[in-house]
Amino acid sequence: MNALHDAKTQGMDCVQVFTKNQRQWKVKPLIEEEVALWLETLREMGWYETNRVVSHNSYLVNMASPDKDAQNKSIALQREEIERCEQLHIPYLVSHPGARLGTPRKRGEPNNVEGPIASDELAGLQRIVDAIDTIHNDLLGYKTITCLETTVGSGTNLGYDFRHLGWIRSRVAEPERVGFCFDTCHITASGYDMSSRKKANSVLEIFDTTAGLEHIKVFHFNDSIGEIGSRLDRHVHIGDGTCGLSCFESIVQDSRFVAIPKILETSKEENKNGELMDMVNIAKLRKMAKSSKKRR
Repeated sequence: MNALHDAKTQGMDCVQVFTKNQRQWKVKPLIEEEVALWLETLREMGWYETNRVVSHNSYLVNMASPDKDAQNKSIALQREEIERCEQLHIPYLVSHPGARLGTPRKRGEPNNVEGPIASDELAGLQRIVDAIDTIHNDLLGYKTITCLETTVGSGTNLGYDFRHLGWIRSRVAEPERVGFCFDTCHITASGYDMSSRKKANSVLEIFDTTAGLEHIKVFHFNDSIGEIGSRLDRHVHIGDGTCGLSCFESIVQDSRFVAIPKILETSKEENKNGELMDMVNIAKLRKMAKSSKKRR
């Protein structure tokens, strides 16, 4: 509830929440009175039955796990995440695709986003497909869309290659219930270079070809501490990292993405002037969007 109040107070037009403790397997069910108050607040804000609210799933979920017990626990937790979103009228659930486990690549070894997908990764991707199909079969008719998030490819995590996301969506039985979350820090650290407008447009074209831009339901706007291809998942404020301003400009100035929620996952401190850094970052992004309108 606090997230909605903060978003309204600070003039935000979207927000991301956790519907439960993201680091615990077990959680108390939602309280009916709290759900009613949440829905009433959404109506007051004009956000009821809109795409303004996004949820993020638990960090414990690993739908790619080769361990059957672990995967079953992940399926059960992901199912609960979707059920909670459905209760709260949250249309999008951002979800990390999962880790294949097994032998990780060496530290510093770059992601291969052009060559063939490795066999152990294909096996992990298939486990994600099977898990999603199981959940969808259990929750027939649910509206919440699972938004698979781009990753940096650390350890054995899948989703660093746009083709991973397209591969999963093209093989699930109900692809309309699967979308994507495009994280600017993650794609930079995974090896996609958007540091100039030409390069940024090229990356978007690659995503369109391999996964489909029309299936992006959420953006995470984070600059990257790590260099391009570093596989380092460390966020920093807009303009203070290696993404390049063109990375963000290419998105906020694209009419195809105007209505898509754009979520900040940067640190929440104040700057030396006492300004909330969320507001500083948002101001930068809104200025980019306005500059595009002036040129038209």
